[in-house]
Amino acid sequence: MTAQNKITKRVVESILAQKLQPGERLGEQELADVFGVSRTLVREALMQLQARGFVEVRPRKGWYVVEPSLEEARDAFAARKIIEAGLIPQEVADLPDGVPLQQVVHQLREHISLERQAIADNDIAQRSFVLADFHVCLAECLGHRLLSTVLRDLTARTTLVASLYQSSHDATQSCDEHEDIVQAMENGDMALARELVESGLALWENSGEQSERLIVR
Repeated sequence: MTAQNKITKRVVESILAQKLQPGERLGEQELADVFGVSRTLVREALMQLQARGFVEVRPRKGWYVVEPSLEEARDAFAARKIIEAGLIPQEVADLPDGVPLQQVVHQLREHISLERQAIADNDIAQRSFVLADFHVCLAECLGHRLLSTVLRDLTARTTLVASLYQSSHDATQSCDEHEDIVQAMENGDMALARELVESGLALWENSGEQSERLIVR
């Protein structure tokens, strides 16, 4: 992995963990010191992040994490819903070759265990990261590596506009919903699994006009 890619990966992961907030300044020299690289490499990494829609440069002020509008958030959630529901096959028999359902369920349950541990520990950063990364994990387990990269970017975009005050109850509810998705898959009910994915994301879309408080799912 190149130095630029390491920097962009760390920034995206920090957004998923809500360690970086919308509008937060990203200093070139500070990042150069953290990664032990030149400011030129940092600037190249920030330009990559700008092209992906995560940062913006403000004339004579520097680099900042973007502040997405509510409309942009809706677009990101709509894109996630299309991709995430499409990840789950119509039938168990439609799983990619070499991807046994038992293995998928096992890996997803391990991920959910991380979610529950982070909730129990009240580790806000870890909790935010693993909850947001569930569907990325789902894509990876099902062998969709390219889509997992796309999903990680979309999830980070929605995280940027997610509530900064998600309660442990909200987090537990999201974790329970992930468990329901995995249980439906284990039962071979792929239609229900897709429905649960769509309904979880649609919950935000339906309530978005009434409140700007967003829930990381």
